[in-house]
Amino acid sequence: MKHQPNTGGRSNLIRRRDLIALLGGAAVAWPRPARAQGTKKLPRLGMLVMGDGTSPIDDAVRQGLRELGYVEGRNLVVEFRGAAGHADRLAGLARELVALKVDVIFAGGSEPTVAAREATALIPIVMTSSNPVGLGFVRSLARPDGDITGVSLMAPELSGKRLALLKQIAPGIGKIAVMWDPNDPGAAFSLADTQAAARTQGVTLQILEVRDVEDFDGAFQAAAHERADAVIALPAPLMSRNGARIADLAMRNRMPSMLFGDGFAKAGGLISFGPSLIASYRRAAYYVDRILKGVKPAELPVEQPAKFDLVINLKTAKALGLTIPTTLLATADEVIE
Repeated sequence: MKHQPNTGGRSNLIRRRDLIALLGGAAVAWPRPARAQGTKKLPRLGMLVMGDGTSPIDDAVRQGLRELGYVEGRNLVVEFRGAAGHADRLAGLARELVALKVDVIFAGGSEPTVAAREATALIPIVMTSSNPVGLGFVRSLARPDGDITGVSLMAPELSGKRLALLKQIAPGIGKIAVMWDPNDPGAAFSLADTQAAARTQGVTLQILEVRDVEDFDGAFQAAAHERADAVIALPAPLMSRNGARIADLAMRNRMPSMLFGDGFAKAGGLISFGPSLIASYRRAAYYVDRILKGVKPAELPVEQPAKFDLVINLKTAKALGLTIPTTLLATADEVIE
């Protein structure tokens, strides 16, 4: 018996081969756009700060970037490096960011700015600094003329005002303990201005070095031993990130206290005066955005704060037996009761 050729099976075999060829070609063609999109290089921001990332100050830059439309992982990669209060770690952390080939570095404070500048002469740097001209970060505020720009905190210029405010609240003070961090390049300017103001305002200063978080206890012991009437902590990341500790030690030693940072008076300190660090860090996001979009740092003038906040803790004043002048309370931006 003769078998008829199975033309249907052959036809099916041909169709299967055609389908396989078609799918094989599609497998080559279809993924290409997806692969191209998946490998698109996202801009990379390196963050170099003195803290550990838990401070609201550190988050302020990210908040500013979110307000400008950046979403981490979607249109921006953030490489965070925090020294956790140890200035000696900054140089190595800055080199790590350079090795990662970030597109721009945000340096929060004068110490991180120095470390970033020493690590690279090619990557743009957005800084916050107490005295960017005096420290040589920029040629002038209006014309940075280099790869660094950002926000000036105007810390040294406010030293005399802070001293005057403290004397206005506690007019009987004769000796003030001044805590400063020699590791911070800008602190020397604040110290010099404070010393000049003390000479004109008739007060004696006790200069105390605080280089690390472990030094605060010893500094207050030295201030108490020399019978200092009050304490001022000069601007530096070490001070602003330890405001609550300074406020607590000042209260234990019954010393009126002055600091410049956000939250100091709210943490129990007597008075704070100066620009908002959180607002300044948030504003730095604008510079990051402009540089990522192709603007050169030299074309972005350094900004100065337009507002200075005076915050008084009335509860702390009462605990210290101080009466705040009504005229001063009327000018305060915030009074904590």
